[in-house]
Amino acid sequence: MGLSENSKGLILAVASSAFIGSSFILKKKGLKRAGASGTRAGVGGYTYLLEPLWWAGMVTMIVGEVANFVAYVYAPAVLVTPLGALSIIIRYAVLAHFMLKERLQKMGILGCITCIVGSVVIVIHAPQEHTPNSVQEIWALATQPDFLIYVAATVSVVLALVLHFEPRCGQTNILVYLGICSLMGSLTVVSIKAIGIAIKLTLDGISQIAYPQTWFFLTVAAVCVVTQLNYLNKALDTFNAAIVSPVYYVMFTTLTIIASAIMFKDWSGQDVSGIASEICGFITVLSGTIILHATREHEQTTAPVGTVTWYVSGDSLKGAEEEHLITIHNSDYYVQ
Repeated sequence: MGLSENSKGLILAVASSAFIGSSFILKKKGLKRAGASGTRAGVGGYTYLLEPLWWAGMVTMIVGEVANFVAYVYAPAVLVTPLGALSIIIRYAVLAHFMLKERLQKMGILGCITCIVGSVVIVIHAPQEHTPNSVQEIWALATQPDFLIYVAATVSVVLALVLHFEPRCGQTNILVYLGICSLMGSLTVVSIKAIGIAIKLTLDGISQIAYPQTWFFLTVAAVCVVTQLNYLNKALDTFNAAIVSPVYYVMFTTLTIIASAIMFKDWSGQDVSGIASEICGFITVLSGTIILHATREHEQTTAPVGTVTWYVSGDSLKGAEEEHLITIHNSDYYVQ
């Protein structure tokens, strides 16, 4: 027997997490190098476009996003999206240790295990995907009154964040940049899912290219992706990656599941116990993410007893590992 649709989506989602987890670290290193020799991305600079390491991160991210794109064709968002927690585990437990010299404490290990347990629960109770038979059927789902209300609310909030809040507190409040990324991301996912289904149907011999709806979804996805990348780069350059990653994951995952559930009726036909199990699994994954986040913050604010540390930098928003440190321990001086 061949793999089920959900199994294909699961394998692709796990592979996607591995690539995307790697890309965050590579892009962060590239942004740090570019910021040291030019204008930082967080204040409008584009020096990072000349940094090979940033481009390596971009290529890795594109590979991961392609795998994620195909995963949404085979499996519902309620299964694919929460598995993004695995990319956080990769960032913290593997790559961050070797590339950013970050350690993972016991609570961090607990956070990783919690994420994995929650992901397993979601996989076990995930609903089977119902694939629409044409892009016109997808358009009918996208023009439902309840989904149109969600789109209108999303666009309104994004415009308010961009036009009003970003100029005033974008550099001090992480929710501004990540709110824009997450809200646009939820629209990106449903658009990409529609495009993926159209491509799959076309490859199966039912061409969807002539339908204007296909090109509309493609345009929406392109605009949303460009917006996400722009504001995610600003968030990564302005705030600590250990804060950006979990907050973005929680917001993006929650909004994506809501958008997909409204448009594609992911939970339609499931019994109450199955839905409750998925929600519990999702909450478990979020709890693990929060534990990882709290662990990283604790590591950054904890200094050895008898040690006084100054963070010397013009940007007080950066994390400890991004600053020049002057540490005094007893009568010895260590300059890092």
